[in-house]
Amino acid sequence: MRLTTVGLTLMLAFAILAAPLAADTQQPAKVPRIGFLGVLPHSAVAARTEAFRQGLRELGYVEGKSIVIEYRSAQGKPDRLPGLAAELVRLKVDVIVTGGSAVTRAAKEATVTIPIVMAQDPDPVGNGFVASLTRPGGNITGLSNLSTELSGKRLELLKETVPRLSRLAVLGNSTNPGHARALSETELAAKALGVKLQYLDVLTPKDIETAFREASKGRADAVLELGGPVLLSQRTQVADLAVKSRLPAIYHRQDFVEDGGLMSYAPDINDLARRAATYVDKILKGAKPADLPVEQPMKFELVINLKTAQALGLTIPPLLLFRADKVIR
Repeated sequence: MRLTTVGLTLMLAFAILAAPLAADTQQPAKVPRIGFLGVLPHSAVAARTEAFRQGLRELGYVEGKSIVIEYRSAQGKPDRLPGLAAELVRLKVDVIVTGGSAVTRAAKEATVTIPIVMAQDPDPVGNGFVASLTRPGGNITGLSNLSTELSGKRLELLKETVPRLSRLAVLGNSTNPGHARALSETELAAKALGVKLQYLDVLTPKDIETAFREASKGRADAVLELGGPVLLSQRTQVADLAVKSRLPAIYHRQDFVEDGGLMSYAPDINDLARRAATYVDKILKGAKPADLPVEQPMKFELVINLKTAQALGLTIPPLLLFRADKVIR
């Protein structure tokens, strides 16, 4: 059967009219939702959050349009983390991004199916988050900050800063994931340097003043801080007490130095947060966390606060000052 010119014209007209109707019936593209979970107040991690958002922008995402981020903070109260993690699971987010062991553990206990990206963790294998760094094997992957392995290096830097150092007060939290390994690394370095350790367990904010009193009674020459949510959330008090006690101190995070601490040696956590966006992108494109190797830091920063050094009557060795990545004057 041959179609007439009129018939062809009618068919073309119907096709043109039907096209918008077909388009209207198509489902709109699903916008991915990311859960961004942390223990500290938003103001305390603003730079880290922005670094993550920058990483997403570099990959072509536009927040609020091509991706949505659900921010949740425990406001410095770790006991709130399980509830917040459960809330993100109920929202059916596509990926949960975590910062720190306590946060990752809360997310891990809340879901075994939603992918979890660690923006940083001191010991992902030791904490039971992944089977190995090369083959995570579960729903968790991301970045390690090597924090537990750096405590020995921090002691070396402290010894360089305070050559007379022979007695060291170590502030830590025995319930903190990765604590045992960090302490072990510190003990190995102390033995090599001939330094005697005085370990002081800080489980609650009330323990901080007690710890510094004990450090003074023990005739400590300096302080090394191993990390943990309690010490981090009270970092201004820790830094102030170190100065009042006339104790040079080195910390596991730059945040302490910005709030008056003497010095820190740590990975660039903002860079880790930016790189976490790459994992999110890969997972949204179909990659499985089990197959994405855990990466390690590429950038490390030595930060020194000269104002605090002056308050302590301490002269920072010129060579060490030259090696510093950032100096607060």
